[in-house]
Amino acid sequence: MSSGSRLALPRRAGPRRAVLAGLAAVFCIEAVLGEKLCPKMMENYMAAMVLSGVGDTLGYYNGKWEFLMSGPAIHKELAEMGGLGNLSIQGGACQENALKLDPGQPDGWRIPFSPRGGGCGAAMRSMCIGLRFRHPTQLDTLVQVSIESGRMTHHHPTGYLGSLASALFTSFAVNGVPPPAWGKGLMEVLPRAKAYVRDSGFFVEENMAQWHYFEEQWEKYLAERGISDGVSLPTFPPKYGVEERDSFYTSLSYDGWGGSSGHDAPMIAYDALLGAGDSWAELAHRAFFHGGDSDSTATIAACWWGAMHGFRGVSASLYAHLEYRDRLEQVAKDLYRLA
Repeated sequence: MSSGSRLALPRRAGPRRAVLAGLAAVFCIEAVLGEKLCPKMMENYMAAMVLSGVGDTLGYYNGKWEFLMSGPAIHKELAEMGGLGNLSIQGGACQENALKLDPGQPDGWRIPFSPRGGGCGAAMRSMCIGLRFRHPTQLDTLVQVSIESGRMTHHHPTGYLGSLASALFTSFAVNGVPPPAWGKGLMEVLPRAKAYVRDSGFFVEENMAQWHYFEEQWEKYLAERGISDGVSLPTFPPKYGVEERDSFYTSLSYDGWGGSSGHDAPMIAYDALLGAGDSWAELAHRAFFHGGDSDSTATIAACWWGAMHGFRGVSASLYAHLEYRDRLEQVAKDLYRLA
């Protein structure tokens, strides 16, 4: 709400209704002023951070499901465990390139261009950037921060543009932008991102030479789902079960492992969100439990769910004892206050 916005209240509200409406107005106005938190928006921020941890944990499953390259096998094991509602959670490239960072030196936060830097690590950690810079007036900052955060470890367009996609879609999610419009929104932002990378003067030639892949893959995907216009509803094959999704996710990938690159990790998470409707369980089946890099796609998709819906439909057993939950909640509160 801008400082000039007005809250529309009923003209003939009874005393109790008027008081309740007034209290709600105070809560939200104080949130804008940074003094108190508007409950629903705060819940979405908390859910976005906490559920990203839930998605990571479920998709990874102690390393077993992340590297089990068969969606049907994962779903069989899940069914034998009693299904999603019966689960409870107890408490490469990123590490390698992070060790190259030297924040004590000028430009020590930058690493050289890497032909092998197209992985998904940057994409699966950038959603918090979208929570921090969610306002349309902050779009340039979101673009710049997500790119620079991404290429601190993944200095390749396929890698750091994945960071941009995850951050941008998170800002769309928390702002209530309809998901079918997100893909077009990304395509409209890419020229701005390209101009920023070109103007930064850092390994420009190498970046421009590899730029096309990310853009082409997303154009192809949006056309496949019939949502290039940002208005149409997505279309899916008549039969799109576990095996069919495994096959499709593989076809999106760079090297045969769906979700392991910067372009297809947010793409698969997006595909799952589009197909899940208002069902958390369906989102999990599509984004968490497949034969690709499942923890990456799960982390991203679960964050978007939380940003849109809060904890709606999610069993408390999945996050009640999540490791580092308190830290994730504190980060969510801090991000909200800053946003």
